[in-house]
Amino acid sequence: MTVLFGLDLRGKSVVIAGAGTVAERRVRRFVGDGAVVTVVAPRVSEDIERLALHGDVTVQRRGIAPEDLDGAWFVLAATDDRSLNDEIAQWAHARRVWCIDASDASRGSARQAAMSRHGETAVGVLSLGSPDPRRIRAVRDAVAEHIDAGEVDLRRRRTGEGRVVLVGSGPGDVGLITVRGRQALSEADVVVTDRLGATELLVALPADVEVINVGKSPDRHPVPQHEINRILVDKARAGNTVVRLKGGDPYVFGRGGEEVHACQAAGIPVEVVPGISSALSVPALAGIPVTQRGIATSVHITTGHAGADPAAVASMAAGATTVFLMGVTALPRIVESAIEAGCDAGVPVAIVENGSTARERVTHGTLATIAGIAAETGVKPPAVIVVGKVAEPGILGTTAAATPEPKGE
Repeated sequence: MTVLFGLDLRGKSVVIAGAGTVAERRVRRFVGDGAVVTVVAPRVSEDIERLALHGDVTVQRRGIAPEDLDGAWFVLAATDDRSLNDEIAQWAHARRVWCIDASDASRGSARQAAMSRHGETAVGVLSLGSPDPRRIRAVRDAVAEHIDAGEVDLRRRRTGEGRVVLVGSGPGDVGLITVRGRQALSEADVVVTDRLGATELLVALPADVEVINVGKSPDRHPVPQHEINRILVDKARAGNTVVRLKGGDPYVFGRGGEEVHACQAAGIPVEVVPGISSALSVPALAGIPVTQRGIATSVHITTGHAGADPAAVASMAAGATTVFLMGVTALPRIVESAIEAGCDAGVPVAIVENGSTARERVTHGTLATIAGIAAETGVKPPAVIVVGKVAEPGILGTTAAATPEPKGE
């Protein structure tokens, strides 16, 4: 009979015999689980060498010996010698140490499942008969895809400690939320949402998930920030998993820091799931690269609701790409400040409304003309304003110089 267990290897000794392809593939998983990993092998791969260099593993460059298993909690026998792997499994059995025999799983006392992690839940798939790694990986991937698509209700069934998860949902397209963000929504008992971001995802939530809309607009703040903080804390104290669904990234003008601080001050566990910031993604989706070799090598991101601050003005004057969020209402003041500071009135400007959605619209102009064009065409928030040479229509694929630029992310 096969009985499945989950092993907590954090801080525990794991010995890996061998440093070839199999060991290289599995060592990262043990490191990721927080184990104290020792690799014993006469020769090690470059990847394991790098892990040792960074202190993630300890390497003993010699053959494995029985005493290497003394004090270990778990052993992986992954040498290129089948008989040696079987012998290591016997050493482990004598010491009552769990062991995976990479040559023949039936000879070891443990088998490594094909794993996928989904927030607080992990899924593992094992072969119960003759080992079949390709089959179990196929099953794992199919199950993982189903879960990560938001098709499985991951809410806790037992009462537990409440917590808050701040999720950045990206600029609006539901396909641009991160996998972890979507998982968090599947775990939510309560969702506190803004009016921006991937709010279409709320349609797929189970009917009994409580949804609280606290969204703000430029001229209407129905729920003040201190009240949002109170809602998060109170709902979590009641034992709920609370997802704070925010547009873009929680820490880019999203007041995520204030909400995290409120949870920490109240003793509520809090997790932050970064999102794709509209400051970078919306221009990109509209064909505007915020950096381009030989044209723009720096980006300044600022909030424009109060106009252009001195740093933004200096950025525009220096020829950097300057991205304004929440700047539609203050656009005339932004333009005036830039021109008064000596910025070239002919610098291109682009305004992208409702970026990443079916209602996206791009308006082009220059510092001298954009305010008038925006007024005539009825530009409205939410919109991202991009000032700089990169906002010139058709800029993609061009370079102003052959000067090398450091590689990006």
